[in-house]
Amino acid sequence: MASYTGDKDSYLKRLRRIEGQIRGLQRMVEENKYCIDILTQVSAATKALQSFSLELLDEHLATCVVDAAAAGGQEAEEKVQEASQAIARLVRS
Repeated sequence: MASYTGDKDSYLKRLRRIEGQIRGLQRMVEENKYCIDILTQVSAATKALQSFSLELLDEHLATCVVDAAAAGGQEAEEKVQEASQAIARLVRS
């Protein structure tokens, strides 16, 4: 079971809001809106995705990684490595 299952509706609501922002960007381009206005909205959508990612990562660390660390062994090492790789991807993006 995914660690975010308890907040699944909240996560989906946030993703729908971000999807709406992206659709808004498409409309802005279709309507030939001013470049700086579009870039401002791109920045807002990017920040929304970053915030979503960090919250999901926090949830993962607090549950999946902590549980694996408590169990110890190979699974703990794999979960820590997996989390480190996810953090590296987020930092690069």
